[in-house]
Amino acid sequence: MFGASLGSDHLDRLIRQLGRMPGIGQKSATRIALHLLNSHSDESAELSRAIIAMREKVRSCDLCSGITEDDLCSICENPRRATGELCIVEQPTDVFSMERAAVFRGRYHVLGGLLSPLDGIEPGDLRFAELKARLETENIQEIVLALSASVEGEATCLYTARVLEGHELRITRLATGIPVGGHLEFVDDVTLERAFSGRRNI
Repeated sequence: MFGASLGSDHLDRLIRQLGRMPGIGQKSATRIALHLLNSHSDESAELSRAIIAMREKVRSCDLCSGITEDDLCSICENPRRATGELCIVEQPTDVFSMERAAVFRGRYHVLGGLLSPLDGIEPGDLRFAELKARLETENIQEIVLALSASVEGEATCLYTARVLEGHELRITRLATGIPVGGHLEFVDDVTLERAFSGRRNI
């Protein structure tokens, strides 16, 4: 719950709405609201138009469920992407992370979340049916599981592997372990175990 009123119901309302956004606390929400209040009117108006246009125009890709303004996203309709490689991610933001790293040249499949029975997220809530359909219609040869190294991520990887049974596929998963620049004294036991078991020749 946010603190005392700043003397304007409209300003307080904006601060509350900004504070509901991920990563923005009361101080940040207040700074942003006051900046918009004191900025040139065109800046606030342009922000409003950008938000409205985003809500009206941006949608999910019909194939991968990534972010697009058309039926297919730019990745799915790019003929130069490797059609035989499919990277499974949790959310559309994960696609941005992979693309920023420029390490994958195939296409993506966004599940829309991770399995979490405690939170009521079951297989039917995620895009496994669409994944099965893609296996039947696309010449997919390798599946890359790029999911979180969490309990939910582990469960989703195991379930995905069962979904893929019966298909002649190479199934790989992103390696997990000690980050670049990390020190052993700060690494937790699970991360260290994975780094050790995944060691390779040099």
